[in-house]
Amino acid sequence: MRIEEARYFDAILPEHQGNPFIEALPQKKSWEELMDAFSNYPDLASDISAHPDPLVREEYLCRLKELRQPLPIYHDCFRAIERALKQGYSAKNPFTPTTAQYLHYPVSERPSIEPKTGYFSPKAETITLVGESGTGKTSMLEQLLNYFPQVIEHSSYKGQMVEANKQVVWVKVDCPHNSSVRDLCEELLSQLDLAIGREKTKPASTIGGLVAQIEQHIKYSFLGILVIDEMQRLKFKLTGGENNLLNFLHGLINNLGVPIFFCANPPFNETLAKTLKAARRAESGGYFTMKLLGRHSNEWDAFIHELWDLQWTNVVNKLTPELKDKIYDLSVGNLDMAHRIYREAQRLVIGSGDERITVATLDAASTIACTLSSSTEEIKLVKLEKALPRRAGRTTSSVEKSESNIKSSHAGDITKPQHPEFSQQLKEIMTAIDLHSRIQDPDACQQAIESDDAMRYLREKGLILDDPLSMLSG
Repeated sequence: MRIEEARYFDAILPEHQGNPFIEALPQKKSWEELMDAFSNYPDLASDISAHPDPLVREEYLCRLKELRQPLPIYHDCFRAIERALKQGYSAKNPFTPTTAQYLHYPVSERPSIEPKTGYFSPKAETITLVGESGTGKTSMLEQLLNYFPQVIEHSSYKGQMVEANKQVVWVKVDCPHNSSVRDLCEELLSQLDLAIGREKTKPASTIGGLVAQIEQHIKYSFLGILVIDEMQRLKFKLTGGENNLLNFLHGLINNLGVPIFFCANPPFNETLAKTLKAARRAESGGYFTMKLLGRHSNEWDAFIHELWDLQWTNVVNKLTPELKDKIYDLSVGNLDMAHRIYREAQRLVIGSGDERITVATLDAASTIACTLSSSTEEIKLVKLEKALPRRAGRTTSSVEKSESNIKSSHAGDITKPQHPEFSQQLKEIMTAIDLHSRIQDPDACQQAIESDDAMRYLREKGLILDDPLSMLSG
């Protein structure tokens, strides 16, 4: 958690000027400055590639996880968060009678005497981000949120004392598995207590009491935006209408003026689309989708080149078109999977005696690093969809030709395919869950030992092939 003393910058809009909660936020930056702030390129330490100890070089592979190559959507989502914060705080200037009324009266009550600056009128909207797992949603969200201090401490603003000495800019929680209002409230209470630095609040025994506690804590912490991840867990009631949790969250917007940021995997978008009311609310502050990167997109090209440059093998592995195509085929543009495949590929070859990375190495690395991910229906469907247009109108791809012609560069290492032309079959066998049932005679080796001529017995059974390439090629 980052806590900072308030530093004030003149607001751009006249209606925001004189509001310490807005002027304590970071100054507005250009697109180039933001992309620089969100980028992180780990130090290669190029001299390490020549280190004689492979264990030392393997240790550096953890730096691959630190790579951050911001995408254009970073800018769009950041601007949406920036706007939401300012809009929400525009109705909560701590020096106005309106804000005093907001703090001291329940949101369900309105005093008979209107403050000279008017009754409190909440100003907040909802931002929604939807994308497949592994596209980098959570990583991006953490970077965007951490651009802002989570807590800003105020003392005086232009000679005026600020009674609200702590401003919680953002809080991030996960959607409960059971879509429970109580579970979310308790988690939110805990996070607000942690941000403010006070003892853990004992949750009220009733939902009504708990909601009242949440209202009080949000008010006095001046929460800027509430971020809720894993919103795909939300389920609408079968009886129709919106889920209680969604109604509760929209109540925070309508009554307390707290913007909300939903982050989710599909089918959250389909869940919201079931009712116009839910859909309209969810996109009021912006609706964004993160997709798998396209094979020929500028984003994939920039990412894979930055990733590939981070290598600690004792030979320079150039990113050839075949290797670039292969890692895309294996990861289908999923950044997390590409990271893991490339990291495991280096781990496989470092210290093997031959540290060249081939398409067969990437295949083996994918088997180790992404067996479960590659087996999911989502990834299988994406691979099928991406493969169809490439195969239409031609018989053999350049990658397939490369795999059928290239010689193995990892002789002696049984963990890697010795013949790349069989790499797909080997990969399929390694991940098979019915391997035992495929073995026709599990006692064949024992029977061969007990026979008069073991080699002849195995040949007769077809278990030893003296010339496998010529036999299998037919």
